[in-house]
Amino acid sequence: MAANELEDSKSKGVLWGFGMLVLAALVIVFILGAWWGTEPDQFSVQEEAMERAKLTNTTEIPLGYTYTNTLAHISEVLLHKSGGYITNDVAPPGLFLDNISNFEYGALVMLRDAVSALRNHFSRDQSQSDEDPDLKIAEPYFYYENDSWALPSTEAEYQKGVDALHNYMSRLQKWGGNVKRGQFYARADNLWQYSEVVIKRLGNLSTRLSASTAGADISPAFAVVAPETDVTSRNPKAGSLPETPWLEIDDVFYEARGSSWALLHILKAVKSDFHDILLDKRAMNTVDIMIKSLENAMAPILSPMILNGSGYGLFANYSLTMATYIARANASALDLRDIMNRG
Repeated sequence: MAANELEDSKSKGVLWGFGMLVLAALVIVFILGAWWGTEPDQFSVQEEAMERAKLTNTTEIPLGYTYTNTLAHISEVLLHKSGGYITNDVAPPGLFLDNISNFEYGALVMLRDAVSALRNHFSRDQSQSDEDPDLKIAEPYFYYENDSWALPSTEAEYQKGVDALHNYMSRLQKWGGNVKRGQFYARADNLWQYSEVVIKRLGNLSTRLSASTAGADISPAFAVVAPETDVTSRNPKAGSLPETPWLEIDDVFYEARGSSWALLHILKAVKSDFHDILLDKRAMNTVDIMIKSLENAMAPILSPMILNGSGYGLFANYSLTMATYIARANASALDLRDIMNRG
């Protein structure tokens, strides 16, 4: 009898110990997940440029240095923030952190556009001029797949792109012998071409965010109707935007947050390196409005989950609020494009 009671006691002890071990593991995973899922803070593009200049013994920050360093630092933040780069994680807790993964993707899209603009426009005098050798190396690395965890990993490829950007930055200030000087042309036509891409990105995000409620119409009045079609028999939902599935609403929201975070810093760098042309074209206020709108889009989230009630419902709709700020930034981007396109 005593032997059986002893065996039962040991079995209960093993089960209790195992249960406590599982509970501790879950608590650790939860704490790590909360820490790793935190969005990165904003940073000063000027201070980061000056800090990089000190590390490389650069006595004067040349034109284009702040913009390029901002792109490199955005990449470094994505790679080295709390938990590192999350999107390609194949184990908990990173495997379950879809919000920060979508944030990373949104920031990455804006980063890719900005690096492409640097390679194809900002660093080239004209369409027939040679492209910069370091930027020719850097751009393809940032277009490497964003969820590769090995052979090669996404982090390793993106770091090569960052290194190439740093090489270009050093050539903006130092050159000689067989080293070609890096060039950066802060012209109105270059900024116009980049603003065209920004307009499309922001327009897409605003449209997808607005689809968080049922009946979000693009513009049914402009739906294409064949001449022989009876208008009264037309499908009333023609031209309507499909409602975002419930499980994907927070994905779109956090992608927009990541895009806003990256573009916010890129615009601050543009404001610095394109300062003269923005003043000359009286476009500084337009860029400031874009920056302010994106700062509002990055306001702290007080709810533990993304709420998306109906437009005038009982609960707030975070996606519609974000869409408002994105649309305002997009309207200013349209103004910037028009201003830069004027003679």
